[in-house]
Amino acid sequence: MPDSYCYEYPRPAVTSDCVIMGFDGDELNVLLIERKHEPFMGKWAFPGGFLDMNETVEECARRELKEETGIDNLFMEQLHVYSSVGRDPRGRTVTVAFLALATMNDIIPVAGDDASGARWFRINDVPLLAFDHDEMLKLAVNRLRERMQNFRAGFEMLGKRFTMSQLHTLYESVLGEKLDRRNFSSRMMRSGLLVKTDEKARDVPYRAPVFYKLLIDFTNSPPNPSLIL
Repeated sequence: MPDSYCYEYPRPAVTSDCVIMGFDGDELNVLLIERKHEPFMGKWAFPGGFLDMNETVEECARRELKEETGIDNLFMEQLHVYSSVGRDPRGRTVTVAFLALATMNDIIPVAGDDASGARWFRINDVPLLAFDHDEMLKLAVNRLRERMQNFRAGFEMLGKRFTMSQLHTLYESVLGEKLDRRNFSSRMMRSGLLVKTDEKARDVPYRAPVFYKLLIDFTNSPPNPSLIL
């Protein structure tokens, strides 16, 4: 009896891709890498790569993100599986896409491994992407908008403390619509997710706004799926 079993049918390759979104204070951003090698050399794409035999797709996503951008320790949630037959010119490849929200001020991407560049792009300035990543981006933005419709998502993009004005701007940017400031503030406070701190913004030419923070700390543990992505 042979020591190992060899499956006689063709098997597709598996990859993981990472859609990382952030907020620059005015607009929604997405993190992209410039591909160093063919296919699509010189084109922008999401960080990602092939699955090793000894890792899960989640581990692959975290490893590839760190290798290509230097970024680590983000909570990523599965977005979608892409399996169109011709999606990768290298051969039959299935990818598992993951989505994460990040505070841009805490992250400085540094290109490495198979990336010749890594940077944030505002959503409206994203170039034509490699593979089927344009489709991936569209789904990611729509998923984020769906989750933020109930005003209980997206806080990670603002960091540990933020003003109500910053939160209001974030929601208007992602949802693509104007939101009444007073109603927005009242709804957020009724949600029970925020608490007012004793700190105020400094060096502002008007009445200093107070900072708020979440009652739930997402830093050291995954967020409740019912609250965000």
